Order: sequence, then C-alpha cells, then structure tokens
Amino acid sequence: MLFSCVNDIEEIHTLSLMDTIPIEQARDIAVYYSDSGRIKAYLESPFMKSHQAKDGYIEFPDGFKVIFYDENRNPKSEITAKYGIRYEKTKTMEAKNNVIVKNLATNEQLNTEQLIWDEKKKIIYSDVFIKITRQDEVLYGDGLTSDQDFENYTIKNPTGEFKIDPDGK
Repeated sequence: MLFSCVNDIEEIHTLSLMDTIPIEQARDIAVYYSDSGRIKAYLESPFMKSHQAKDGYIEFPDGFKVIFYDENRNPKSEITAKYGIRYEKTKTMEAKNNVIVKNLATNEQLNTEQLIWDEKKKIIYSDVFIKITRQDEVLYGDGLTSDQDFENYTIKNPTGEFKIDPDGK
C-alpha cells in the first residue's frame, strides 16, 4: 500500500506567517511599571504591537519614551527613540534610530543610533558610536555601558575635549 501527500506551497507559507501576526495592537499607550507598590518607570508610545509567538515581543514601530523615577517618584532619566522592541523572555528592550538618553539631574545627554536596556541588570549599553553632551563638554566613543539612570557610565574608546582633575576627583 502506498500513500502520497501533496502540500500547496502557498498554504504552507501562509501557515508559517501566522506566528508573525501581532495578537494585540494599541494606540496612544501609557504604561506604569512598579515594584512593591512603587512606580519605577513610565512608558508611552503612539503605537504598540504585541506578538505572542514562540518568544513573545512587543514592538513600538512609531517610537517610544521611557521615564525612570527615584524612590520619591521624581523623574531621574528618560530614553526616547523612533523605534523600539521589547523581548519578553530576556527582559531586554532595544531602542533604534535617533536614541536620546537624558539624565534629568545633571542635564547630560546621550545620543546614539542603537541602545539596549537590560531590565534585569538595570543597565543600558551600546556598541555603536555615541555622543555625550555635558554642560561644558562633548564626549564621543564607540559605545558605552551605564546604569539605567545614566549616572555612572563607561565609554568605549573615548575622545573629545574634557577636563581632567589632576587630583583624581
């Protein structure tokens, strides 16, 4: 006895695309992230697509803004970008295209084209060209690693004109 099976290639292709169709879409979203009853961050975006495929992710194709708060609910820092994607499994968010990070207390600003926010480690990092603007200095580098508040950071291959304290302070 012999059996044969014929599959229409278009039907197979359509079935494989089903995993990429977003389950949820929302416009003009505003989300507060809290831990133990304290607001830690606020996210806003004009458009969000949630994909529940094998490794779920949330996409912000029209950009986003995240504001981080201190324990007294005062804004500490913010990240904006023209595109973002948050991976549920790894708890990381990738920002692309005109990424701006601001430390609101020091008025320092980071500009880059790509940045990763690791929510578990509470750090941000980049491996592409960065520019940091301070009150009286501009620094450049090939990437950086920082806490998510953009207070303590390390620049890869730093260049620019900046002051050096001879006493190391």
